[in-house]
Amino acid sequence: MIRYFALLLAFCLLSEQHLYAQSGSKTIAIQTNNTELLLTVGSNNKVYQSYLGQKLSHPSDRDLLKVTRKEAYIAAGMEDLFEPAIRMVHADGNPSLQLLYTKHSSVKQGDNITVTSIYLKDPKYPVEVTLHYAAHFNEDIIRTWTEIKHQEKKAVTLTNYASSMLHFDASKYWLTQFDGDYMTEMRMKENQLSTGMKVLDSKLGTRAHMYRTPVFYLSLNKPSDETSGELIAGTLGWSGNFQCLFEIDQSNGLRVVSGMNPYASEYKLAPGKTFVTPEFIFTYTKKGKGQASRNLHRWARNYGVLDGKEPRLTLLNNWEATHMDFDEKLLVELFDGAKKLGVDLFLLDDGWFGNKYPRDADKTALGDWQVDKKKLPSGIGYLVKQAEDKDLKFGIWLEPEMVSPKSELYEKHPEWVLKLPNREEHYSRNQLVLDLSNPKVQDFVYKIVDDLMTQNPGIAFIKWDCNRMMTNQYSPYLKENQSNLFIDYTKSLYSVLERIRKKYPHLPIMLCAGGGGRTDYGALKYFTEFWPSDNTDAFERVFIQWGYLNFFPSLTVSSHVTSMGKQPVKFRTDVAMMGKMGYDIRVNNMTEQEIKFSNEAVKNYKRISDVIWFGDLYRLVSPYEEPRAALMYVSENKNRAVLFNYILNYRRKEYLGKVLLDGLDPSKQYKFEEINLLPDTKSTHPDNGKTFSGDYLMKVGFNLAPGRVNPITSSVFEITAQ
Repeated sequence: MIRYFALLLAFCLLSEQHLYAQSGSKTIAIQTNNTELLLTVGSNNKVYQSYLGQKLSHPSDRDLLKVTRKEAYIAAGMEDLFEPAIRMVHADGNPSLQLLYTKHSSVKQGDNITVTSIYLKDPKYPVEVTLHYAAHFNEDIIRTWTEIKHQEKKAVTLTNYASSMLHFDASKYWLTQFDGDYMTEMRMKENQLSTGMKVLDSKLGTRAHMYRTPVFYLSLNKPSDETSGELIAGTLGWSGNFQCLFEIDQSNGLRVVSGMNPYASEYKLAPGKTFVTPEFIFTYTKKGKGQASRNLHRWARNYGVLDGKEPRLTLLNNWEATHMDFDEKLLVELFDGAKKLGVDLFLLDDGWFGNKYPRDADKTALGDWQVDKKKLPSGIGYLVKQAEDKDLKFGIWLEPEMVSPKSELYEKHPEWVLKLPNREEHYSRNQLVLDLSNPKVQDFVYKIVDDLMTQNPGIAFIKWDCNRMMTNQYSPYLKENQSNLFIDYTKSLYSVLERIRKKYPHLPIMLCAGGGGRTDYGALKYFTEFWPSDNTDAFERVFIQWGYLNFFPSLTVSSHVTSMGKQPVKFRTDVAMMGKMGYDIRVNNMTEQEIKFSNEAVKNYKRISDVIWFGDLYRLVSPYEEPRAALMYVSENKNRAVLFNYILNYRRKEYLGKVLLDGLDPSKQYKFEEINLLPDTKSTHPDNGKTFSGDYLMKVGFNLAPGRVNPITSSVFEITAQ
C-alpha cells in the first residue's frame, strides 16, 4: 500500500512538472474589448486553457497564471479519463490520438475581427487538427471551430468531433436551458449542476431543435440575473443534431464540450478530406444575462444573420383565412385586406401546387412544384402583378426538402427518399424526407427555387418550411456510409442554400420548421428571419418570444397577429410588436374599429421599428418571476426607446411595483408617451406626456399598472430625448 501511494505521488509530481508554466512557454491570447481567453503551450507541447475571463489590464500578469490540466482540445485514448473533444479510430484500428502544438497564426480581418489558428499534429499518425478562434472585438464575441484532416492510406472513423472545449473553475455552476415541444418552444429552466454529466442534445436530423434549442447560459459561482452575475452565453451554429455537454469532475472542475451530436454518426473521413465542425459562438460577461444578450444581438446583426442591418417587411399570410381552400379570385380579394392593414407584402402559404395530385390537403403533392391549374389558372405571375397593382409585394411558401408518397416525384424517384429498404414507411404529417446527401437531390431542391424565381422574378419573399424530423433513416445514396447521414444532410442543405444565395443574395426568406424546429446561427446566415412557433396565442407568445430574444435579435423573431387565443386585438398586436410583426388573420372578420386600430398600429410599428430591430434590448420584468412582462429597446445613441408592458394574470388586491427602466442616458431628458391606443381613446397613465430625466427613469421608474388593471392587458410607450 505504501508503495502504491509513493508511485501515485511520483506520478502526480511528474505531471506537475509538465503542467506548470516554465520559461520559454508560449501564451496565445484571444482578446475582445472586455474578454480574454488565454491558451498556453506547455513544455510537453500540449496546448492548455490557462484563463477565460475579463481582459487583464497588465499583459505581464499572464506570466503569473499557471498552466493547469485543462487541455484545450482533449483527445480520447490517452491519459484523460473524462469526456474528450475528439476521438478517432485510425485505419489500422488504433483508437488513440495525441495532439501536439506545431505552430499558430493570427490574422486580422478588418478592424474588428482577429482569427487565431492553432495547428496540432499527432507524432505517430499523419493527422492534423486545427483549432480556430475568431474574436469579434467590439461585440465581445468569440467563435470557435475545428478542422480535422489526415493522410492515412484508408479512411479513419471520427466518433467525437467537438467544435469547442472550455474549462471552468468555480465553486458552483448554474445552467439555464431552453426547451419544450411543438407549440411550447423555448421554455426557460435553470438548475444547479452537480458532479457528473449533463447533456443538452437532439437526434431529430432535420427539425433538430424541436425539443430544445442549442443555446444556454452558464453562470459561475451564483445564479445570474439580467444585470449582474458572471456567465457565458453559448450557442451552436448548426441546424442538425447537436450536443452541449457539461461535466464536473472530482475536483469540481467543469468542462463544456459543444458541437454536432456524435449519436449514430461515426463519421468516415477519407484521406485528404477536411472535416470542418460548425461554429460554437459564445460571449463572456460579469454584467448578467442582459449584457450577454446584447452582445449576441449586436454580433448577429453585424455578422450572424443575412442582411442583419437591413429593414424587414411586414406581411399578411393567408393561412388562417383560407388554409388550402382558395382560388386566385379569392386570393386577389385578400390583397385588399393587406391594403387595409397597411402591410408591405402578401404571403401565399401552402396549397398552391400539384396537378396530378392537387395539394388540397397535407397528404399529396409535396415534390410536385408546378402551379395548380384549377386553383390558379393564370399562374403565379398573375398574382404577383395583381399584388403590385395594389402596391403590395408578393411572397410564397415552399417545403423543398420533403416529398409526399402520393406525388409524381415519389413515383419517378423513389430512390431519392430517406427510408429503410426492408421496413414499412413511417410518415409524419403524411410526408417523407428527400435524401439531400444525393447531389441529384441537391440540384432538384436548388432548381425548385431557381425556376420559381426565374419564371416569376417579382416574387419578393419566400417562406421555407420543414415539417418533419428524420425517422427510419437510411440513405440509398450513402450505401455503406450510413453513419454519415445526419451530418451530410445538414452540410448538403447548407450547400444548396449557398447556391441560392449566390444567385439571390438579398431575397428575404423566412426559416420555418413546424414552428421553432430550426432556430440557429448556422441557418441564419442564409435566412432573414425565423418562425418561432406555430403557437400564436399572444399570452403564450410572451413566453416563447421572451425565450428567443435571449439569444436572437428581434428582427429575426417573426411575430404575427392571429386569431388564436381570446385576447383583445390590442394585446395581440402589442405582443407581435415585440419582434418582427406580421399578420395571419381573417381581415374580413375584423370589426371596423379593429381594422382602424391595426392600420394605425402598422404605421406606429414602421415608425418605431428601427429602434426595435436595431436597438439594445433590456428585459425589465420577467414573466417567469411576476404575472407580467416588461422590456424595452433603446437606440444606439440613447435618444429613443420603446417600452412594452404586458399584464398576464393580475389577481384581486395583487399590487405590482414600479418598473425601473434601463439603458437610457442619465443626463438626458425624455418625454414619456403611450402609443398604440385604441381608436378614440386616450392614455389613462398619470405620467403620460410628461418629461423625466434618464436618471429618474432608471432609479425611480414608473408604475406601469396604476389603478385597477384587468388581466391580459398591454401598453406600449415611446420614450424620446428632448
